Amino acid sequence: MTFSAPFYPGAEVALACDDVSFCAIANILRQETGIILPAGNNSLVVSRLIKHLRKLQVSSFSDYVRWVEDPANEPDRAKMISSLTTNTTHFFREEYHFDYLAEHVIDDLKRIAGLGGRIRLWSAGCSSGEEVYSLAATLLYHWPEVVLADVRILATDISSDALFAAKEARYSREKLASVPTAIRSLMLQDASPSDDIVTMPEAIRKLVSVRYLNFMEPWPTKGPFHVIMCRNVAIYMDCVVQERIFTGLFDQLAPEGVLFIGHSERLPPELSKKVVLVDRTTFRRV
Repeated sequence: MTFSAPFYPGAEVALACDDVSFCAIANILRQETGIILPAGNNSLVVSRLIKHLRKLQVSSFSDYVRWVEDPANEPDRAKMISSLTTNTTHFFREEYHFDYLAEHVIDDLKRIAGLGGRIRLWSAGCSSGEEVYSLAATLLYHWPEVVLADVRILATDISSDALFAAKEARYSREKLASVPTAIRSLMLQDASPSDDIVTMPEAIRKLVSVRYLNFMEPWPTKGPFHVIMCRNVAIYMDCVVQERIFTGLFDQLAPEGVLFIGHSERLPPELSKKVVLVDRTTFRRV
């Protein structure tokens, strides 16, 4: 049911999202991000947005829709988008991508840097930062001199909450359990054994720049990038948007650059002659 009484601080309210409001929210999400929210996910919308409704003291999802559709309330609309686009992530997710980076890419980057070249990597859809710091730590572990080269890793996401976490670079120690032992020691080098919350070391953080990017808006990126990780970002988008994203990423990929995508994602057919599959969901530009 739709709760019609006004909220008050501390109130415990059972609130449901009616189908009309759900469709309106799903349409906003698709227009602004390209993400498709399948019908029947009303409970997900409630779980992600209930705190916003309580904070605004809005009494129903229909009222909330009217609120976020008002141009004067754009910050709250952005918070809604951020809440609905938060994705699951962890350190060294799909570890084989980092293995490929260490075994087949870093030597190429060293060679380019040795000739005075500029090296750029991109974590597109970085979420709360675990992916980009996995990238940075892999580089630093296998190439300690990376700090002396012109190497930067761009981390982008659409979620303001995720970007804040990525900039903070602070994580619970237990989240590092999936990190290979040697690299985990590198990530923990500034931490005390008693610290439950650890901050990524400065040498790792210095390699990373965190920026906002919405794939549905003009991209403020300047390639070429030698490595792009865009994993599980386009999976919930329609085919037209997916094609635009992957084509745009390819256009910013350096010659022989490497593109990592999610295990459930597929590149559009027109890119098949422009890249070669070199490992699981790992492509090199021809």
